[in-house]
Amino acid sequence: MSSQNDVSDTRPPPKDLTHHLSRTTKNRQASSIKQFYKYFGIPGIGQLAGGLPNNYYFPFDTLEAKVARPARWEPTPNKPIDPPADDDDEAIARLSLKEGSVKKQSSPLNQPQDSITVPHTSSQANAIKKIDLSSALQYGTAQGYPPLYYFIRQLTQQNLHPNCSYKDGPEVILTCGNTDGFSKVLQMLTNEWSEEKDWVRDREGLLVEKFAYGNAVAAARPRGMNIVPVNIDDEGMMAYGDGGLQEVLENWDHKKGKRPQLMYTVTMGQNPTSGVLSLQRRREIYALCCKYDIIIVEDDPYWYLQYPSSTAINTTTTSDPANTSFNPDVPMFANAEPVPDGWRSSGYAFLDSLVPSSINIDTEGRVIRLDTFSKTVAPGCRLGWISAQPEFCERLLRITESSTQQPSGFVQSMIAELLLGPDQDGLKKSLKKGGKGGLPSGEGWKADGWIRWVEGLRGNYERRMNQMSKIMDDGKYLIKSGHRNSLGSDDDNEWSVVEKTQMYSFDWPVGGMFLWLRVHFETHPLYHTYGKNEKEIARLSRALWIFWTTKPYLVLVSPASIFCPTEEIMKAEGWRYFRLCFAAINEDELGPVSERLADGVAAFWRIKDSKKIEKLLEDEEAVVEERAGLAQMAQMIGPC
Repeated sequence: MSSQNDVSDTRPPPKDLTHHLSRTTKNRQASSIKQFYKYFGIPGIGQLAGGLPNNYYFPFDTLEAKVARPARWEPTPNKPIDPPADDDDEAIARLSLKEGSVKKQSSPLNQPQDSITVPHTSSQANAIKKIDLSSALQYGTAQGYPPLYYFIRQLTQQNLHPNCSYKDGPEVILTCGNTDGFSKVLQMLTNEWSEEKDWVRDREGLLVEKFAYGNAVAAARPRGMNIVPVNIDDEGMMAYGDGGLQEVLENWDHKKGKRPQLMYTVTMGQNPTSGVLSLQRRREIYALCCKYDIIIVEDDPYWYLQYPSSTAINTTTTSDPANTSFNPDVPMFANAEPVPDGWRSSGYAFLDSLVPSSINIDTEGRVIRLDTFSKTVAPGCRLGWISAQPEFCERLLRITESSTQQPSGFVQSMIAELLLGPDQDGLKKSLKKGGKGGLPSGEGWKADGWIRWVEGLRGNYERRMNQMSKIMDDGKYLIKSGHRNSLGSDDDNEWSVVEKTQMYSFDWPVGGMFLWLRVHFETHPLYHTYGKNEKEIARLSRALWIFWTTKPYLVLVSPASIFCPTEEIMKAEGWRYFRLCFAAINEDELGPVSERLADGVAAFWRIKDSKKIEKLLEDEEAVVEERAGLAQMAQMIGPC
């Protein structure tokens, strides 16, 4: 790998793609008020222009928090490894939560901590280095809080996406999380369409995976967009083949509206299927998007969560000498894909091991990437950022100025102090004034600490993934044993008979937070009763979902129906799958809950009387009320 210093300004600028902008976005002007803000930081300026409250009237003198150290959690290896034998209990144990972590994963409150402090006022004149409440809680620029904005911008261009092919790399703008980011992208690139008022020929479309994140679809549908699913495999969206991107675009029926020019995709730890899109597949999809002039919105909250151990387990030929991807001397990504020759290093072995974002192959500036702190810090902080070519970020800036303005100043200042700490040119002076970063020395984590933090998070989630997957793997067969008399024999000797019925299957998650379970309802004893049509088999699937919520199983999972972008997919396949999240549940409950889930399938397969299935369906409302309460259940499963 060559050095990041090899990047030069000789790279071509991104392609002009402004013809994709919506009518409203093209007409947006810069905020006349926001233009004043760049002058507010001039030392000694007499500020009589802005309608700002006085910062000394803020009721917060400081913000303080106890925080983790970057090395709190133990990482896992960056390269795929040969999977242990099924009977190698010791090897499996090494993948488990308890044995896989050098630091026992007890309550975080028992782990070493440091403190951060955001002071009320800093004497630092440079707005890029100044972190205090006086600036963070005041009205600010729509790009985001300057210290945090410039940190994320530098991290994005130099470390996260060092192989971007256009000049200067992507620009960034801070958001209130990826939901907010995608909402603004939709405003920027799509026009609202009404069946009552507009021609069908003007209807715009959104390309999504066959199973897709429901909130993204829900954001696009009210705008009148045509939701267009593309077939998937174990990696994610397919470029070619039956139902793949090429087929969808080449055979587009213009009676449905315009050929889609916008794609929404979760390429890492795909939600809900957990696939990781290879670099080769990205190149194929990107080439088609260039040919058909499509903008790619890459929503990747799970990018850091790629699991080399799962890659090896899912690959049955890891020991084959012909599989050079597993040669320890060959640089590879976490999915066992060789790193291209001449690929520039991020400066961090962990980041170099991850399958890269599509931004790294973006020659025209048609990839818009959504990142978030929701999975790496906390969902409630509502903080993220968009990486895109400068022209798009400038338009997003105009949208932000007249909507959210910028993320919460409280959150931005805390994250900035954690990562950057007080001004390092005058650290001792800054510490005396109350500012303190996330390290024992009072300095901030910087990029080194942040990358070490997310590397440790990957380690924890990988161990969780292995624990759930091992338990579910062990329980996928219903085993019946019995005896039958020996053929042609008059004595009492008998043959031992063992029947194995596979109830479900899954691939070990290669990334993300979910296990995508396919239930083999065709092996259920009552399939002949309920398998007559899609409606009936969906009722059997619903009965299993309800059965899991009853005692002694008491497990709640997400039915695939909430990830079906169209009614047709829901009817045809929504009943086959369930999404299991191994992330949110407490560590000591993960094993027992996974076992109850597998046991619940086995018990459901022992039901041979359809009356019991009908009773479950009839009593669904009472069952839900008894075990969770309607309000709590609605909150847990979200809108269906």
